[in-house]
Amino acid sequence: MGSTPEKYAAFKEKVGRTMYFDNLSPQVTESVLRSALDQFAIVKSVKFIPNYIGPSNLPQCALVELDSAKKANEVISMIKQYPFMMSGMPRPVRAHPSVEKMFDDRPIEPERKIQCTWLDPSDPDFEAGEELKRLTCKHAAEIAFMYKLQIQEEENLAQQQTEILKVHYKKFKMIEDIVTDGTARRLARKCDMHIADE
Repeated sequence: MGSTPEKYAAFKEKVGRTMYFDNLSPQVTESVLRSALDQFAIVKSVKFIPNYIGPSNLPQCALVELDSAKKANEVISMIKQYPFMMSGMPRPVRAHPSVEKMFDDRPIEPERKIQCTWLDPSDPDFEAGEELKRLTCKHAAEIAFMYKLQIQEEENLAQQQTEILKVHYKKFKMIEDIVTDGTARRLARKCDMHIADE
C-alpha cells in the first residue's frame, strides 16, 4: 500500500532530526542514552537496531530522534570532535545522520512500485546473484572476526584502566594516611618546614 505525499514528507522531516549511533556498549540502555543526550536537546524517541546474527557483546546501534534537525546536526558535530563515552567499556560512541533505509517503519515513496521475481539458473544475471551471495557470506564472516578482535582490545583496555585506577587509589590513600597520622608534620618539623593548616 502506498503513502500520501504528506505522510512521506513528515517521515523525511523525522529522518532529518534523527541520529544514528553505533559503537555503543552492550550496557547502554534507552535511559542511559536519554540521560546522555538530554543535556543537548529533547529526546523524542530511541530505537535500538537489533543484532540478529552476532553475539550479544557486540557494539549496539540505535536511532535517536531529537526535537529538531539543527540540534541533531550540532550533537553529531560535537561527537565527531570530542570522544563521547557512554557506560561500560572504554568505547567512544560514533554518531552520524540517519538515512531513510535505516527505518523499518518507513512509508513507501508515493508512486513507487516494487517488483520481485525469482531468477532462473539460465538467466544471465543468475551467476552475478550467486557471486553477490558468496561475497555477502564472506564479508559477514570478516566483520564477525573484526568485531571479535575489537571486543578483545576493549576488554584489555578496560582491564588496564582498572589496574591504573587501583594504583592511583593506593597512592592517594597512602598520601592521605601520611597526612592524617601525623607523619607529614613530623617530617616537616625534622626538615624545618612549615605545613599550612587545612
